[in-house]
Amino acid sequence: MRDLSELKPELLWQHFYQLTQIPRPSKNEKAVINYVHDFGLSLGLETIVDEVGNVIIRKPATPGYESKKGVVLQGHLDMVPQKNSDKQHDFEHDPIEAFVDGEWVTANGTTLGADNGIGVAAILAVLQSDTIKHGPVEALLTIDEETGMTGANHLKPGVLRGDILLNLDSEDEGELYVGCAGGSDGNMVFSFKETPVPVDVSAYKVILSGLKGGHSGMDINIGRSNANKIIFRFLKQAVSQYGARLSSIEGGNLRNAIPREAYAVITVPASKAVDFMNGLNDFEALMKSEIGSVETGLKLRAEKVDVPSFVMDEMTQDDLINAMQACPNGVIRMSSDMPGLVETSLNVAIVKSDHKEVKVSALLRSSVDSAMRDLESTLESLFRLAGAEVWFDGQYPGWKPNMQSDILNTMKQVYMNKWGVEPQIKAIHAGLECGILGSAYPNWDMISFGPTIRHPHSPDEKVNINSVEKFWCFLVETLQSI
Repeated sequence: MRDLSELKPELLWQHFYQLTQIPRPSKNEKAVINYVHDFGLSLGLETIVDEVGNVIIRKPATPGYESKKGVVLQGHLDMVPQKNSDKQHDFEHDPIEAFVDGEWVTANGTTLGADNGIGVAAILAVLQSDTIKHGPVEALLTIDEETGMTGANHLKPGVLRGDILLNLDSEDEGELYVGCAGGSDGNMVFSFKETPVPVDVSAYKVILSGLKGGHSGMDINIGRSNANKIIFRFLKQAVSQYGARLSSIEGGNLRNAIPREAYAVITVPASKAVDFMNGLNDFEALMKSEIGSVETGLKLRAEKVDVPSFVMDEMTQDDLINAMQACPNGVIRMSSDMPGLVETSLNVAIVKSDHKEVKVSALLRSSVDSAMRDLESTLESLFRLAGAEVWFDGQYPGWKPNMQSDILNTMKQVYMNKWGVEPQIKAIHAGLECGILGSAYPNWDMISFGPTIRHPHSPDEKVNINSVEKFWCFLVETLQSI
């Protein structure tokens, strides 16, 4: 806190620091819900917790501003729990170790939670401030945005009274977001039979680590590699060249994070053990030559382990490996309407086996509904041909841009008056809650903006200090100018 307390604006950073001290991974937000609920009551403001855990706090207009349109300030309370493999950290109990690193605030070996902690801190600072002039303000603090947008999906129509939604969950200062992609969760499950381990084998745990990972919407187009795709590429080689058999597999742990690590337990005929290790080293060198300029920390190694109690039946093993090798991943199509914007993408996020099945989880994103359905059909065709059970759930809508928006025009003018340049108007490939919230409140005029955050959803997450101050000034001026 000594480092963060010296930053401006002080009130915002104080609230952000308090949020870093409250464990709040997705689906474990009880403590932070209680914190913001008690905070609202401590200010004497009307405070509601709805049936799923969203917190709504109402602050009356500044005297003389009662006739202004009501504004809903919105952010999400949860954060993505990601850490480096060598970091000891329990996201359900341990605070985030945030610190100042030059022009940035970052964390010690874990995600920082600036996504969306900075936005939430700004909302709390507005509620507490007695100097900002504004019309009627409502804070909408939603739960479980990162793993299902549960709070947004269960928000009931008619509860909120405002006319304008300011979503404080974007990650580039100087940009106003007017649209976002929708999403769909793909689930592909292979059932297998446990079969006896072949005789005279050596067993290894193959470990792929050191990839950068990142946000599967924001970072999908910058060349970062997917650990699940790489390890299955190696497994296909290990099966065909060294007679490997697969016992278990695990890669990735969040549907909206590019997987950074993957592990597989395999057996190899003892007579092929030396060839296998040489092949693994050659494959690591090959990967470094292909993607080493981006994935500078890539490591592939094999540790000798006890022979497992079973391996997967050979047919399912081969079907799984072939399907994963063939599965598309990354950017599928760029937008024809907005240069530089990803239209459709796929993140093969999680692969995890137990004693009877292997589940593959993928997050599909698109700003075009028909393209989303087509990508669902592609996955369904591929994995059903490979013998898997396939279904899709968790669909959420995109947010269609409104270039005639009144709040957009107001904020463009505020930014121009304040800094002498126009903000960039963009849509985002990541999933914002605006699409879902707008379906419940179609009258809302909506904008999303925020400070500059880099590498959310990974332990490299950091937020630019100067951009936070500009973001705060912009928010305050906007509230006064509506």
